[in-house]
Amino acid sequence: QVQLVESGGGLVQAGGSLRLSCAASGRTFSSYAMGWFRQAPGKEREFVAAISSGGSRTYYTDSVKGRFTISRDNAKNTVYLQMNSLKPEDTAVYNCNAVPYYGSRSPQYDTWGQGTQVTVSS
Repeated sequence: QVQLVESGGGLVQAGGSLRLSCAASGRTFSSYAMGWFRQAPGKEREFVAAISSGGSRTYYTDSVKGRFTISRDNAKNTVYLQMNSLKPEDTAVYNCNAVPYYGSRSPQYDTWGQGTQVTVSS
């Protein structure tokens, strides 16, 4: 099974940037479309971005379009989320998960890791 470890979160001021990483174990990582999800305090977990297994196709929720970029390096078994122009409403715990296909807004699996905390102050 693929195990996922998120990292790269932190505390930044509005307008700042962070790059999140999702490191995967397992030899089949390159066969999975992957997505980033986030959960803010008191809110439901929501879809953020997804990328096809080969990295050629991406999909974003409207609120992050033009600010966030999802990418992957299959040779390193890693998917990234570059976050620019961060806003306080981006504050959340960010998790990665497989998705059925790059255009899906739902995770493939019910299991979530610890995630990485992103806090954006004003």
